[in-house]
Amino acid sequence: MKIIFMGTPMFAVPCLNALVTKHEVIGVFTQPDRPSGRGHKLAASPVKVAATEYGIPVFQPETLKISESKEIRAELASFGADIFVVVAYGLLLPKGVLAMPPHGCVNVHASLLPKYRGASPIHSALLNGDNETGITIMHMDTGIDTGDIISQKSLQISREEHFPQLHDRMSQLGAELLLETLTQIENGTATRTPQNNSLASHSPLIKKEDGEIDWNDSTEKILNKIRAFDPWPGCFTTHNGQTLKIWNAEDAGNLSPSGAMIFKTADGAIRITELQPAGKKRMLAVDFLRGLR
Repeated sequence: MKIIFMGTPMFAVPCLNALVTKHEVIGVFTQPDRPSGRGHKLAASPVKVAATEYGIPVFQPETLKISESKEIRAELASFGADIFVVVAYGLLLPKGVLAMPPHGCVNVHASLLPKYRGASPIHSALLNGDNETGITIMHMDTGIDTGDIISQKSLQISREEHFPQLHDRMSQLGAELLLETLTQIENGTATRTPQNNSLASHSPLIKKEDGEIDWNDSTEKILNKIRAFDPWPGCFTTHNGQTLKIWNAEDAGNLSPSGAMIFKTADGAIRITELQPAGKKRMLAVDFLRGLR
């Protein structure tokens, strides 16, 4: 099929990689270059970098609203794509855009919808201590992750898994399921199942300040937060007037070994195993303690 691909972050790259092996990707839409790093230099999105390497034309509109993007929408329609594939694009697709391709627009979403609609489904699964999550591919409508489900595939979450590991496994699963689903759409065997809105939940946008640890929370809640917010925004606390980022920790149980860094929680205690003082690199907690006078 002739495909327009719309995506921005690293999560979307495996889907693009998979599509170019089986289909004709005739154009890629991604977010405009944004300031990044300490120097705040403009940086291309991971999807733009990948598309450029494939030699696929790249488009970076600020919006697809009809009042502000008539030219880009006309160009989008002129491609004559069979379907639009959207993976973490970051822009809403208006009704006029959704209606352009004959097979509609499909979205690869990182949860088992209707659970965790919204911007941060992987974070939400980890924050809530879920044992299972998965990928949903759906037909897009004008709502936020509310369209009819075409296919789903689940995976188990390890209790030791942090965001980077789960993110990478889910992005690969999304790519595999996408190819399977497009084959079903192409040969007319794909199904459509309306979502049960009564079971819907929302995953909000994560903010930097969300990373602050409240030691009045339970041990489980804090450990889940550390897993979910690695690497961004990172969990942090203040100790003796110094901000510390907490990268790894474990349930201390009833043990208080000497030379360990233990924080009391609402229902127990947490032993910090890896942290990062302000202005320094990540280090083992034992090395941090060894350096204290």
